[in-house]
Amino acid sequence: MTAKLPQRLWQPAARRLAASTGSSEAVSLTDAGSRRLLATATTPRPRVAQRLSLAATPCRKCMRNLAFSSSYQTNAGFSTTSIRRRSQVRPPPPEPDLPQPADDPNFTSILDNPPELVRSGGRKHGPGLIILALIPITAFALGTWQVFRLRWKTDLLAKCEDRLVRPPLPLDPQNVADAVEHSQSGGGNGASDFDYRRIVAVGTFRHDQEMLVGPRVREGVAGYFVVTPLEIMDTQNPDPDASATESQKKTTILVNRGWISREHRDRRRRARVAGGLPRGLVRVEGMLRAPWKKNMFTPDNRPEKGEFYFPDVNGMAALTGSLPVWVEATMEPDLLQVYDMEAYGIPIGKLPEVALRNNHAQYIFTWYSLSLATAIMLWMVTKKPQSDITKRVRLNKSW
Repeated sequence: MTAKLPQRLWQPAARRLAASTGSSEAVSLTDAGSRRLLATATTPRPRVAQRLSLAATPCRKCMRNLAFSSSYQTNAGFSTTSIRRRSQVRPPPPEPDLPQPADDPNFTSILDNPPELVRSGGRKHGPGLIILALIPITAFALGTWQVFRLRWKTDLLAKCEDRLVRPPLPLDPQNVADAVEHSQSGGGNGASDFDYRRIVAVGTFRHDQEMLVGPRVREGVAGYFVVTPLEIMDTQNPDPDASATESQKKTTILVNRGWISREHRDRRRRARVAGGLPRGLVRVEGMLRAPWKKNMFTPDNRPEKGEFYFPDVNGMAALTGSLPVWVEATMEPDLLQVYDMEAYGIPIGKLPEVALRNNHAQYIFTWYSLSLATAIMLWMVTKKPQSDITKRVRLNKSW
């Protein structure tokens, strides 16, 4: 049987291979099932022979088995895997090895060089160490100085509190010069007899020269301090002789009567209330104190408009013809009395107390703590490193 299948483009490669070979080769390549299909008896008629030639063509299953047979694998021209492998670019041949440093007979390893033992952390200290050493010494000295300041302030507070409980010191034209000297020096150091000593003065208020200093806030309410000149009289000699001059007969000082709210700043309104503008001889009990100072945010006083933002004792004294003496009226009212005075516009005086701060104990703790902390830092910086082998490294200078 020598009939062949025509070569068609749509036939697979395995089918074309089987068609190109003879019937005898096809019989030898197929399995037992294909041999039974290819068995023939006698030569048939032409139409029958054509049918037998088509029937003798192996089926698709036979072609699949043929593709995986050993004879098909020998023909690599029809393998898609081989074609894919051929299409891949082969890597270039390896380059020859470069010469290594160890190939040189004169090469010396770093392990063969003689090592040198050095100590790590052996850096030098500059001027910063001197500054660090001065800090604990200076802090300790300041802490010791605050110890003496605390002792002095404690004695001063005890002295001032003792003066508060003493009977009031009369202020009259005979000792008003000492009060002026005390006011000009600032006071408050316990050197003068008027320091934190209650005084009492008898005289007449000059309400026509009253001045309001403010605004000042008391318990969240805005208001003013009422400053009124007081013509004091000599309680020991109420009838001066006729030879005394008018200036000697009248000695005027400045008295801060207390605080009033803003709604009672009108003097005519306060004149309707008893105690708002006291007339005749009055007895004023208070303390000689230095008023607060002007800061950078406080505007200047405008006396021509009657506006005073801070107590300028010398300027107020020159404006009213008084001596530069600032007396703050004191009182110890109960709570209900304070409410009534605020409602009727009666000035509320200050409490007789020692207004000295004593923060030296805090300063002592701060300076001594700083001295101890910086001393520990200095010891940590300047302490010697350990001498064990872990603090030693091998140094090689010939690389």
